[in-house]
Amino acid sequence: MSDLIAEAPAVSKVELMTGDAYRESLRDYRPRVFVDGRAVASVVDEPALRPGVNALAFTYDSALRPDLAPIALATQTRRNRIVNRMTHVNESAGDLLNKLEMVRLLCQETGCAQRYLAHDALNGLAQVTARIDDAKGTREHGERFEAYLAHVQDNDLTLGIAMTDAKGDRSRKPHQQANRDAYVHIVERNAKGIVIGGTKAIVTGAPYMHELLVMPSRNMGPEDADFALCCAVRVDAPGITIVSRPAGRPGDDLEHGDAPFSRKYGQATAVVIFDRVFVPWERVFFAGDWEHSHVLTYSYATHHRHTCIAARAGFGDLLIGAGALMCEANGLDPGTKSSLREPMVELITITESFFACGVAASVYAERDPYSGTFMPEPVFANIGKLLLATKIYDMHRIAHEVSGGLIVTLPGPDEDHNPVTAATLAEVLQAAPGIPYDKRIQTARLIEDLTASYQGGWYSVISLHGGGSPAAMKQEIWRNYPVGSKVELVERLLDRGLLHDEKRAITRNRQPGKCCDAGCTAPGQPMMVALPASRRTSKRPDEATSKPQ
Repeated sequence: MSDLIAEAPAVSKVELMTGDAYRESLRDYRPRVFVDGRAVASVVDEPALRPGVNALAFTYDSALRPDLAPIALATQTRRNRIVNRMTHVNESAGDLLNKLEMVRLLCQETGCAQRYLAHDALNGLAQVTARIDDAKGTREHGERFEAYLAHVQDNDLTLGIAMTDAKGDRSRKPHQQANRDAYVHIVERNAKGIVIGGTKAIVTGAPYMHELLVMPSRNMGPEDADFALCCAVRVDAPGITIVSRPAGRPGDDLEHGDAPFSRKYGQATAVVIFDRVFVPWERVFFAGDWEHSHVLTYSYATHHRHTCIAARAGFGDLLIGAGALMCEANGLDPGTKSSLREPMVELITITESFFACGVAASVYAERDPYSGTFMPEPVFANIGKLLLATKIYDMHRIAHEVSGGLIVTLPGPDEDHNPVTAATLAEVLQAAPGIPYDKRIQTARLIEDLTASYQGGWYSVISLHGGGSPAAMKQEIWRNYPVGSKVELVERLLDRGLLHDEKRAITRNRQPGKCCDAGCTAPGQPMMVALPASRRTSKRPDEATSKPQ
């Protein structure tokens, strides 16, 4: 009998790169990059981009840690391959929970890890290609995507997401723009592929990516067919020019203060110009399918807003820890001083409230009927992102409140080595007897770097607008929230006896009750289990496989 039972194929594992291997892999690419008006000869050796390269390298090293394997890796069952979580297409609600945990951990260390953007885009792409094939009765789009997914996973690639167009006159649609290059569009089609042109305005980490995923940034109409395209290109494809900001606050010539965090980790953002860039058909996922552009923009935005929740929770963890350290260094205990305990609890509440929305969006995730992948529940995902987008400023305020004005009035780090002033400053600026001056000042400069520097402003704006503006999230919340169920509840209580009217605006959205599928877990079995003790305190950079440079 056993001879008749076919053995399940063995699970294989992708050969994952280390952080140093990722750095070396960048030498195989020669993108045309400008930073601060200078041409960059070697991205991996460019000091202005080093914090971004370090952050990506950290994500690679973290995936190799055995204690993090349950959340850092995932099995793509369609291929029976163990892959990096950041290139995995979700197959369950548990995948979404594990993604949240891993992204939060990565951003505790790096502030913004970037690589999760590839996860969000690949999941959105899985959904739209399946939808297009279903509409056309073909398999072409899905097969191209599956081949590309295997390419990304097997080579452990990092992808830049080129989605936000320059947009030009915001009151006009793509085809109405005076300059067509305000949106990336199809310039030419031929038997071998397409030629594209135009500009993407905000591409995080663009210089130190392996490839770029070019995606539409909005809904399209039939007149916008040439602007409805999605494709993948190498970052150094002929015709691509990347005009980038520095990553973090690199170097020693700072506007003020010190950069203990953002000199080590940060992200560049870039404008990417496409000038007649050729893309072969095998890397074109759709071209001219304007009626499906909204599927990709919606699915990607939902995945990305869900992921942003975890990223900013990691940043919140940094502020909570730094705020507590600053209280201690000032000689005060939030446990006994309510004027500090209350703001610290507010900071904790903000952080865990939006993270809880991410957990809820994972638990209530639904299977996409076309691709079979899992999508976060949109109401909770958008509420969580809206909370973090608007509360990031309160998070900064609270860090300032519990730390005191020293974080921006402190003399610069050069004074630490001034023989005339250093000893006096060390004596008069020490507070708690058991905490040396340098420890107190180090914490103060970290909080300044995270919240009151150029980098602090960057985190605020990227939190507010990353993944879409607050107005876009409010629109999705209203569009998906079952207001109709609440209206009908009240009408039943008032004994109005009204029948449901599909044309009635406020009762259009309804939602049935939900239950856990098949009991979800056996009695007494938790949904999430603890990783080894080091899970909440990841290795210091000097203990990692590779070191920040």
